[in-house]
Amino acid sequence: MKYTQLGRTGLKVSRLVLGTMNFGPQTDEPTSHAIMDAALDAGLNFVDTANVYGWGENKGRTEEIIGTWFAQGGRRREKTVLATKVYGSMSREGDTWPNEDRLSALNIRRAVEASLKRLRTDHIDVYQFHHIDRQTPFEEIWQAVDVLVQQGKILYAGSSNFPGYKIAQANETAARRGMLGLVSEQCLYNLAERRAEMEVIPAAQDYGLGVIPWSPLHGGVLGGVIKKEVEGGRRASGRAADALADSTVRAQIQAYEDLLDKHGLEPGETALAWLLTRPGVTGPIVGPRTAEQLESALRALELELSEEVLTGLDEIFPGPGPSPEAFAW
Repeated sequence: MKYTQLGRTGLKVSRLVLGTMNFGPQTDEPTSHAIMDAALDAGLNFVDTANVYGWGENKGRTEEIIGTWFAQGGRRREKTVLATKVYGSMSREGDTWPNEDRLSALNIRRAVEASLKRLRTDHIDVYQFHHIDRQTPFEEIWQAVDVLVQQGKILYAGSSNFPGYKIAQANETAARRGMLGLVSEQCLYNLAERRAEMEVIPAAQDYGLGVIPWSPLHGGVLGGVIKKEVEGGRRASGRAADALADSTVRAQIQAYEDLLDKHGLEPGETALAWLLTRPGVTGPIVGPRTAEQLESALRALELELSEEVLTGLDEIFPGPGPSPEAFAW
């Protein structure tokens, strides 16, 4: 396993992040535990979740699965850098109530306590804001974070789905308070969706945030979806099916798969390996539903992409260019 610092911090994390969103809704608890054990055995020490994972009436279920894994002992918790998130509503259908979502100091305090209980731990290593809250000032957010850091319940704060200007606003406010501020940004970033390169990633680099891309395969679009259709009769579904319904996108993905087939490369592994070459990227989130999918993701760590392949990928999926040049002179 390869490790790097999380942004400007001294925290060492693996260059792949184990995403757990499928644990509960699609992957049962024993299989989820087996995947986490296999990841830890491979040296993957960074685990990401969120309080709302489990979804619907099962919100919090994913954190509970991680908690029962920690409870098995074997230094599982000590070896893990644990990240979870706050923002989404934890109200159950028919029982909605104010202050059970967003980033008010009240909800942050309650959400941390609830996550700690489900996760069966006394602290969260990286506590992430799942979305921007346009209704709550950063002065209030950082006051809540400061209390939790002093109490030892969280160590670092991170963001997710923040635009560049909010990263700047958050960290400038933290600096005025003498606080560390955001140390990571979890954003949508992959070969097919490169708009983060315009402002989000430059802002993260300037402020010393580690970039953690989510959806590295763009909902399966970059995982060899056309090849699977042809060879295995497996029709695309969800986001992949919606994307391939566009003839222009389908031609782009076909060119991508043809390029990799020419070089003997697997699409999913290549998409992950490409992200590992990108400036500012700490490591992409992989969300395996099976042990086999985890093994495939781990192989991406050893994959060296040639200049010819990298150039070909840029030709198929050109980035937007920096801001403001992407839209002005």
